[in-house]
Amino acid sequence: MADDRAATAAAAESVERAVSARIAPSDDFLARVAQVRERLVARAEAAARERSSPLVRALVAGSAARGTFLQDRLDVDLFLLFPSDLGRERLREEGLALGRAILTDPETRYAEHPYLRGSFDGFRVDAVPGYAVADPSAPLSPVDRTPFHQAYLAERESPELVAQVRLTKQFLRSLGVYGSEARTEGFSGYLVELLVLRFGSLRAMLAAARAWRLPVRLAEPGHEPPRLPADVALILPDPVDPHRNVASALSRRNLALVVLAAQEYLRHPSESWFAIRPRPTLARAEALRRVEARASHVAVVRLPRPDLVDDTLYPQVRKAERAFGEEIARAGFEVLGSASAAGPDRVLVAVEVAHARRSAVRVQEGPPAGLDRVGHFLEKWARPDAPVHQGPFVRPDGHLAVEARRSDRELEEVVRGFVPRLALGKDLTPRAPEAVEIFPLAGAPESPVLEEVLGELLAKRLPWLEPP
Repeated sequence: MADDRAATAAAAESVERAVSARIAPSDDFLARVAQVRERLVARAEAAARERSSPLVRALVAGSAARGTFLQDRLDVDLFLLFPSDLGRERLREEGLALGRAILTDPETRYAEHPYLRGSFDGFRVDAVPGYAVADPSAPLSPVDRTPFHQAYLAERESPELVAQVRLTKQFLRSLGVYGSEARTEGFSGYLVELLVLRFGSLRAMLAAARAWRLPVRLAEPGHEPPRLPADVALILPDPVDPHRNVASALSRRNLALVVLAAQEYLRHPSESWFAIRPRPTLARAEALRRVEARASHVAVVRLPRPDLVDDTLYPQVRKAERAFGEEIARAGFEVLGSASAAGPDRVLVAVEVAHARRSAVRVQEGPPAGLDRVGHFLEKWARPDAPVHQGPFVRPDGHLAVEARRSDRELEEVVRGFVPRLALGKDLTPRAPEAVEIFPLAGAPESPVLEEVLGELLAKRLPWLEPP
C-alpha cells in the first residue's frame, strides 16, 4: 500500500513538472511583460499630467503583475485610481479620457462603470478607473481593493508558489470552472492564489478538497463574513477585507465538481487532467435523436436579449430558467432538466419534460365536509356545465374534490399561457409577451447558442470521462 502511494505521488510529480514547463511563460516573455507594465504606468502618469487629471495612482495589478498568468492567457489590467471625493461622472470621464490617451483602438466596455479595452505594445490591456481608498474594507467601487490584493500577494508569493498557482489555474480550466464571471460561476484568479498560499501546492489543496463537504468553511470559527447566501459553496474571507467572501461567485455545482476531480486525480494522475476541453455542444439533429431515445420532450423558449454585459445578464438568465422550470412543474409536467444561455441577440431556455402533453384531467381539491365554504365549492363544481370529468366526490381523507377537465394540454401552449405573468428578471421580462417565442425542439431555429443549450441539457457528463 505504501509502495502504491509512493508510486502515485511520483507519477503526479512527473505530470505536474511536465505541465508546469508547458504552461509557464518564458523568461524573455516575463521580462517583456515587466517592461510593458513600467511603460504603461509611465504613459498613464504622463497623460494625466498633460490633461491635468486628478489621477492619484496608476498601477498594473493581477496576474500580469505577479507573473501568475498562463502562457496562452494574459490580459494586462491597468488601474487608474482617483481621489475618493471625485464624483462618479467625473471618474468616468477622466478614466475613459486617460484610457484613450494610452491605448490603441480603445473600445468601451461595461462592468459596474465603464472601462476601456485596447492595445499597448502588442498586449491587450483593460484600463479600469477606480478610487484610491485608504481602507479596503470601505471600497467605493469593486476594483478599489485591488492595490491591497496586489500588495498582500506580492509580499507572500515565491517562485515556487507562482508555479503552483499556474498549475492550479490550468487544472481548473480543464474542468471549465476557472473564472468568476457570472456565466462561469467559478474560481477567480485571486481565489486561486489565496488557496495555493493557504495549502502550498495544487496537490495539497486537492488532498484537502477530496474530504470537503459543502458548504466548505475555510474561515476561522466566528470570523465568517456576514450576510452569506443560503446556497454559498465556499467561505474564505478576503484577508484585506474580512467582511467579504472571496468565493462568492463560486457555485456549489462547480465546487462539487472539483471535490470529485480531486479524488480522481490523486488516484490516477495524468497530463489529461490539464487538457483544455471545449464545452459540450449538441446539434439539433443529434439532440432530437437523444430525445426520441429518452421518450421525452424538449421545449425551447427564445427571448430578446437586452443590451447588457454577460455579468449583468447571466444572473437574470438563470432566474428565467428557474422560473420556467418551476412554473412548468406547477402546471403538472414532470420536469427532467433545463438549460439556458445567451447569444448575441437572443436568450434561450430549454426545458425537458417526461411527456409533451399533460393529462386531460386534474384533481381540484376542496374543503373538508362541515366547513362553510363547502356550499361555494359545490355551487361552482356541481353545475351541469361545470368542466369536470367526475365529481364532486368525497376523498378518503374527508375532503371534497373534483376531477376537472383541462383544455390546454400541450407544453408549448401551456407555456404561452403563463408567460405574461412570469417574472423573468428586471431586464429579461419583455414588454410585449408576444416577443417570447416558444418552440418544440424540432421547430427551434438552429444556432450556436441552441447547440450550447442542448449540450448542457442533453450531454451532461463529468468532463474527465470519455464520451460513451
